[in-house]
Amino acid sequence: MKILVTGGAGFIGSNIVDAYIAAGHKVVIVDNLSAGKLRNVNNKAKFYRADIRDDRKINDIFRRERPEIVNHHAAQIDVRKSVLDPVFDAQVNVLGTLNLLENCVKYKVKKFIFASSGGVMYGECGKTPPAETAPANPLSPYGVTKHTTEVYLNYYAATYGIKYLVFRYGNVYGPRQDPHGEAGVVAIFIQRIQNNSEINIFGNGEQLRDYVFVGDVVRANLLGLKKGVNEIINIGTQKASSVNTLFAELSMITGYDQKAVYQSPRLGELQKSFLSTAKAKKLLGWQSTVNFKDGLIQTVDYFNNSCK
Repeated sequence: MKILVTGGAGFIGSNIVDAYIAAGHKVVIVDNLSAGKLRNVNNKAKFYRADIRDDRKINDIFRRERPEIVNHHAAQIDVRKSVLDPVFDAQVNVLGTLNLLENCVKYKVKKFIFASSGGVMYGECGKTPPAETAPANPLSPYGVTKHTTEVYLNYYAATYGIKYLVFRYGNVYGPRQDPHGEAGVVAIFIQRIQNNSEINIFGNGEQLRDYVFVGDVVRANLLGLKKGVNEIINIGTQKASSVNTLFAELSMITGYDQKAVYQSPRLGELQKSFLSTAKAKKLLGWQSTVNFKDGLIQTVDYFNNSCK
C-alpha cells in the first residue's frame, strides 16, 4: 500500500515510517520540520517539506501521490503553548487536519489513522484506568483540538464514507524522543543526566502516568492498517508509574548520583493518568510488551549512541 505519514520526521511518526517500509509499503512523508528532524527521515520514503495547513501544497501532494491510507501524526503537541496561544493550536490541529480530510475525500483515501491523546482526554483518573467509553474531559486547548478532530472524523465517516481509526496514546517514550518540550519528560531527564545537570521535578513527584514504549505504539499502527474501522482505541500499558519512579530507574540505569530538585507544582497538572487497553487487545490483538525498565534501557542506549 501507499501510505502518507504526516509528522513522519518526528519522534513517533519516523518510527512508524521505518516499520511501514520494513513491511513492504510505499511511504510518503509530509513534515514541515518545525519539530521533526531530517536525520529521522527514512531514505526509502518520499519526503515533502510542507505544512499541513498549506491548501495548495497539500492538494498537490495528494494529487501526485494518491495515497491509500493517511497516518496523521503532525501536530502542535505542547500543552502549555496551547494555553498561551489556543488560536495557533487550533489552526494546526483542527484546520490542518480538516485540510487533510478534504483531500482524503477528493482523492478517495481508504482509511485515516489519527494520533490522539489518552493523556489529555479523560481528565483526572480514579482507581481504574478509563476505557474509551468514559466521557471526554479535555482540560487544555490541546486536548480540545484532539477531541474536536475525533468528532470531525465521525462526521467524515458518516458523510463521505472515509474509514478512520483513532489511537489515544499514553505517554509515549523511546528512541528519537525530543527532549525539548513538556511531553518528553523521559528524554529531558536523560539529556540532563548526560550533561550531569540537576533534574527538576515539579510538585512531589508522585504524579502518575502511563508510559508506553514507542515500539509498542508502532506495532499498533501496523495492525491498524487492516484492523479497526471507525474506532477509538487506547494505546497504553494499564499501569501508572510516578515521576519519582522514572527518576529512580534512570538514576539506577545511568549511575546518576545527584538528588532531584523539587519545584513548585504546575498549575492544572493531572495527578493520575493511565489507560485501559482491553479494547486494543480485543479488536487489534495488541497489548504492550516492553516493560518500563527495559524501555528506559533502550532509550538511554539510543541517546548514548546518538551523542557519539
